Amino acid sequence: MHKTLIKNAEIINEGRRYVGSLLIEGDKIAEIFEGNCPDIDGAEVVDATGKWLIPGCIDDQVHFREPGLTHKADIGTESRAAVAGGVTTFMDMPNTKPQTTTIENLEWKFRRAAETSVANYSFFFGGTNDNMDEIKKLDRSRVPGLKLFLGSSTGNMLVDNKETLERLFGETGMLIAIHAEKEEVIKRNIAHYTSLYGEDLDISFHSKIRSEEACYASSSEAVELATRLGSRLHILHLSTAKETTLLDNSLPLSEKKITGEVCVHHLWFDDSDYARFGNRIKWNPSIKTAADRDALREAVNNNLIDIVATDHAPHLLSEKEGSCLKAASGGPLVQHSLVAMLKMAKSGLFTYEKVVEKMAHNPAILFNIDRRGFIRPGYYADLVLIDPEKHWTVAPENILTKCGWSPFEGYTFHHSVWKTYVNGQLAYSDGKIDDNVRGKEVAYL
Repeated sequence: MHKTLIKNAEIINEGRRYVGSLLIEGDKIAEIFEGNCPDIDGAEVVDATGKWLIPGCIDDQVHFREPGLTHKADIGTESRAAVAGGVTTFMDMPNTKPQTTTIENLEWKFRRAAETSVANYSFFFGGTNDNMDEIKKLDRSRVPGLKLFLGSSTGNMLVDNKETLERLFGETGMLIAIHAEKEEVIKRNIAHYTSLYGEDLDISFHSKIRSEEACYASSSEAVELATRLGSRLHILHLSTAKETTLLDNSLPLSEKKITGEVCVHHLWFDDSDYARFGNRIKWNPSIKTAADRDALREAVNNNLIDIVATDHAPHLLSEKEGSCLKAASGGPLVQHSLVAMLKMAKSGLFTYEKVVEKMAHNPAILFNIDRRGFIRPGYYADLVLIDPEKHWTVAPENILTKCGWSPFEGYTFHHSVWKTYVNGQLAYSDGKIDDNVRGKEVAYL
């Protein structure tokens, strides 16, 4: 069994920072040594002096576009970008072509990921107005939960039947993750602004159309429904200060029934950035005001918000062109989410321990993942070594996502991912990916 000894790293884990060493045996963490480290016979030694060692990030919301949209991205390419960014586990969303709303389509994704994914993989199952029979057949140990689009969506993914919603929330007994934007409000806002300014609206109108009202109206209704029926609700990509009032920080995460996620772009950008970045920062939900951004940062710190993720949703730049109403929404982030959070921590917005908590520990707790998300003996060796002094600039030649661009292009980060281990295998090192590495399917307890 292969052994790797990572020596003299600064370990950031479970609210502590200390210099220590770690022994990997096979796919697990065997031992952790604080202070002096004994010699280990037969172990490959990695001198991590001056480096930080953290558990691999778990991204609970990505769109890797496979099947059906692979001109933008695929599981193989995006998992490579993920491990280069320190993300060792991902949960992919169901709005592919075909959608992941049948057991057959879910199984296809599992098979494909086993063939091509460098990172550990998992897939949300999509709820629709008419697939309750399929939901009842799910093996709950293999899926993180149900994904529901309660606002605007393409295809058959918009769940707007009240009776269906009552059944999904009340009968499935599964975690329900939601995209919360209210369709009626969005349509009303489009009608209002196009009547005043015509159809060719620029990007600055995006946050006016997909407004605070659209978000809060949908998320508050979901919270009311979940509270009444005792459901387990997870609100994805929160984007407004007002929505944080729906969340509670009085309970430990393991006891919460209603939880929230924020994405890196809503913590980094605000609506004044539309003038500079244009459609590159067009996401649904939209980037809101600086006051919203600051409130979301505070909600991360005070534990109203539980998880930081990406909503990694690649499009070709050609698909991002055009007016506010025509340009595609979404962008690539999984390669740069961790370094962006570390930059914000360096700026004093978060502690480094908080970054690890929100990007590794908490996803593992919230979804009840089997032995991942922490540096503990017996856990899978999903580990990231960070160089805290290596500055680097995002440029097309170092972007690994298939779409080939990033909203961070031209930005210089102050930390870099040095090495990433997936189940004890060195998946990424010094800018190079080992394409022979394959992640494992995530198991849920």
